[in-house]
Amino acid sequence: MIKKISARQIAPFLILAGVAIASLFIPAASNFEDKAGVYNSADIAWIIVATALVFLMTPGLAFFYGGMVHRKNVISTMMKSVVAAGIVGVLWVVVGFSLAFGKSVGGFIGDPSTFLFFKDVTSGAPWSLAPSIPLALFALFQMMFAIITPGLVVGAVAERIRFTSYILFTVMFSLLVYAPLAHWSWHPDGFLFKWGVLDFAGGTVVHISAGCAALAGALVLKRRIVHKEQKEIPPANVPYVLIGTGLLWFGWFGFNAGSSLGANALSVSAFATTNTAAAAAGLSWMFFDVLRGKKPSVLGFCIGAVVGLVAITPAAGFVAIPQSIFVGVVAAIISNIAVYYKQKSKLDDTLDVFPCHGIGGMVGMLMTGLLATKAVNAAGNDGWFYGNFEFFFTQVKALLIVVSYSFAMSYGIFRFINFILPLRVTEEEEVLGLDATQHNEKYLQGTLLVAKNGQMKEEEASELISE
Repeated sequence: MIKKISARQIAPFLILAGVAIASLFIPAASNFEDKAGVYNSADIAWIIVATALVFLMTPGLAFFYGGMVHRKNVISTMMKSVVAAGIVGVLWVVVGFSLAFGKSVGGFIGDPSTFLFFKDVTSGAPWSLAPSIPLALFALFQMMFAIITPGLVVGAVAERIRFTSYILFTVMFSLLVYAPLAHWSWHPDGFLFKWGVLDFAGGTVVHISAGCAALAGALVLKRRIVHKEQKEIPPANVPYVLIGTGLLWFGWFGFNAGSSLGANALSVSAFATTNTAAAAAGLSWMFFDVLRGKKPSVLGFCIGAVVGLVAITPAAGFVAIPQSIFVGVVAAIISNIAVYYKQKSKLDDTLDVFPCHGIGGMVGMLMTGLLATKAVNAAGNDGWFYGNFEFFFTQVKALLIVVSYSFAMSYGIFRFINFILPLRVTEEEEVLGLDATQHNEKYLQGTLLVAKNGQMKEEEASELISE
């Protein structure tokens, strides 16, 4: 008997098929002829590596989040992080890059026709702020940032969001939140860029936007059943969290050092500040936990390190290496306190995305306004610590604008999706777990020997997941 397929199930495939057919009619173009010799082979090699490193962060994030949820939701959580590579990987080529970096429309958004289906990307002249690498490489590097951003939101809505609804969220968030913010902050004609706002590698564009979207999603989806019952859910796999942290830390070198867009001294400085802030933040979180009466934990160090990576992201190419210790320590303490108070509230942000990524990104933007110095990057600015309060105030204004826009637009997106599709799984599906109900897959396979009533019995591993 053939199972009846609904229009909602058909729509995603038909849209993808339509895009595939439309791509056949885009004229092929030859590569840009570098007659003036502006390309630098070392810069090209480094940004190719950096692009691959940033991509590695997406599976790293999947391990990081997947290890922290309940065993019955590991696969679904990891899947939502990884599927963004597919959705945004296509969307960016079709129209995302145009919206973010196309010809500016009033400093707010790019003309979608500029690079539609990557038109003129391979044959176009280099990007004005990355003159030594091909435009196509710049576009691919930026695509990796666009991929991981909606994946960050997964941690806040894990264990209760429907997979099809998350896919629609990823599309709408990428077009309506990420692309405009990237245009405002990184396009030479973007209004925040013109204000002199500094965001080296994505404090506003990536982390604040994802953190605020996470807060909006948690509010719209409301609390999980286990959260209402105040049940403590132990992490499914702490080694997964450690592996994910390692991959994120490793990939973040491409994320931040690659944002210099060249193999130069600035990339080395950004590499060093990235590692130093992560190290300091991991220790800060762990030691602060000890001050609060807890034992030092792998989970605490890993979360702290990621918060440090988040906070240094906007500042990586603008602050000196010693000051990155201060950035990491302060960010970890503030996020740790935010997590503590969030846990006492009724807000169900499953994996603390807003306290860690949202607030961590905000701290990073303010630290950039405080500690940035032209001694590190002549194209930057001096912060309040160096006597320039006006620049610090500019960072504060940008932060308020980005927070307001990201939260309001993301909240609207979640509400809209909830109006046209079921945003949340049913209570029965939530109890059974999203791995089985959304994907028909299991975190544990095969059988295990289990001691019951003094006897060893062989049982299906999957049946033990909900216990």
